[in-house]
Amino acid sequence: MGTGGYPGFGLNIRSNSTVNMGTTSHSASPELLLPEWDPRRARRAQLETGLRDAIRCGRLAPGTRLPSSRALAGQLGVSRRLVVDAYGQLGAEGYLIARRGSGTVVAPHAHEPGVGTPPEPPTPVPAPVEGIDLFPGAPDLGLFPRRAWERALRTALAELPDARLGYGELAGTTELRVALAAYLGRSRAAEAAAERIVVTSGYQQGLRVFCQLVRARGGNRVAVEDPGYPIAGWTIESERLEVVPVPIDEDGIDVEALRVAAPDAVVVTPAHSLPLGAVMAPDRRRRLVAWAHESGALVLEDDYDAELRYDRGPAGTLQGLAPDVVVLAGTVSKTLAPALRLGWIVVPAELTPLAVTARATADGGGRRIGERALAELIESGALHRHLRAARQRYRAKRGVLLEAVAVSLPDCRLGGAAAGLHAVLELPEQADENAVVAGAAKAGVHVHGLGAFTRAHRRPPGLVLGYGLASERELREAVTAIARLVR
Repeated sequence: MGTGGYPGFGLNIRSNSTVNMGTTSHSASPELLLPEWDPRRARRAQLETGLRDAIRCGRLAPGTRLPSSRALAGQLGVSRRLVVDAYGQLGAEGYLIARRGSGTVVAPHAHEPGVGTPPEPPTPVPAPVEGIDLFPGAPDLGLFPRRAWERALRTALAELPDARLGYGELAGTTELRVALAAYLGRSRAAEAAAERIVVTSGYQQGLRVFCQLVRARGGNRVAVEDPGYPIAGWTIESERLEVVPVPIDEDGIDVEALRVAAPDAVVVTPAHSLPLGAVMAPDRRRRLVAWAHESGALVLEDDYDAELRYDRGPAGTLQGLAPDVVVLAGTVSKTLAPALRLGWIVVPAELTPLAVTARATADGGGRRIGERALAELIESGALHRHLRAARQRYRAKRGVLLEAVAVSLPDCRLGGAAAGLHAVLELPEQADENAVVAGAAKAGVHVHGLGAFTRAHRRPPGLVLGYGLASERELREAVTAIARLVR
C-alpha cells in the first residue's frame, strides 16, 4: 500500500535534502507513491490528482524537484506529452514552478491553505453564531433526551461483550441494523432487511459511499435538485463526480428535465425537500422510478427529516417502491443531535458488499457503543417518545413563525412549512435578497437567502427560515427585523 492508503503505481523518488539558512532545498523528490491507474479515468487527470494531493498534504514539500518529464514518463509508462501537460496544468494552478536549468519544483507556498485549492463550497455551514440563528435544518439541541440516551449507553456498556470492543462489524452493529430494519419498515414503509443496511457516520459519509457505488457502476454524473441542499453538491464534487443541477418544483424533481440531462445517478429528497419543502407527488415518484429502471441509473433518497411532520400524514419512502434502484439514506442528526454522528443507508442487495467495503475504508468502522445505544433507544420505545415530544415543540415554534410572518409580513407567502425544521419566505419580486440577508446579519439575525441553495435555475428572491435553533421570542424578533428590511 502507498502513502495515504493508496496502492502505488511504482513512482519511487529518493530524497536528499539539505537545510540552509532556515529553508529546505531538495535535490530530488522525496519517496512518493501515487495511486494505481484507474482504467476508467484518463491517465493525465489521475497524474494531476496524485501530484496535487501529495502537495496539498505535504508529502511533496515546497522546493521539491520533480523528475524530468522524460524520466517520469518512462517510469510510469506514459507519453512524455502527457507528463508535460500535467506539469503545465499544475503550474497554472500554482502548485509547480518550471525553472530553466533546474527542472520543475513544488511552488514555495503550494501547501498552504487557499493556494491551488478548490474554493470553499458556496453553502451555509452550521456553526455557532452570535445573535439569532435561523440556520435551516438544525434541530433544537435542548431537546436532546439526555437521560434516555444515558440509560441506553449504560445498557449498551453492560450488555456488550469484551470481544465486541475490537474491530469488526464493518456494516454496523447487528443490533442496530436489526432495530433499524424494523423501525424503517414500520415508520417509513421501507424495504429494509438488516443485511442490506450499512451504518454510517452521518449523511455525508453515506453520500460518499453512494458516490463510490456510482463510480463502481461506471458512472460519473450525479444529478441534484436545484435549488437543493448545497453540501450534497459539494460532497459529490469532492468525490470527483460531475454535478448536474435539475430543477425542482412543488411536486418534486422535474423528471422530464432529468431524462434530458441523462445523469448516471440522482439525489432526491422526496419527503420534504430542502429548501422548498416540496413533497414529491405520487405520479412524479412513479415516473422517477420508471426512469431509473429504463436508464439503469441509481437513486439516493435523502430521508433527512421525514419524521417531523405537522399538517400532513407520513409520506412513505421512494425506496419502498423500488428497492433495486434506490439507496435510502437516513440519520439521527435532525431527530436527536448531529453530534452523535449516526446515520445509515439501505442498499440494493447486489451493491451491499461494495457499500460495506466503501464504508470500511472510510474510517475502519463505526461507533459501536453509540450504535448499540441507538438500538436500545429504538427498541425501548424511548426514540418514539422523544419524537412525539419533539413534534409538539417544533409545531409550537412553527406556529409562532407563521403568526409572526402573518402580522409583520402579510404580503409575503411562507411555504414548505408542513414538515421539517424550516420554511421559505417568498420576498417581494423587487426585493434585493442579498441586501436583506446582509441587513439582517447587521441586526443580529443570521439567515440564508434562497440563492445560497441554487446552482443554475434562478428563482424569485426568498429567505430560508430555520426555526429549530431559535426560541419563540427570537423567532418573533427575527421576523420583525426582517420586515423592517423588506418594507
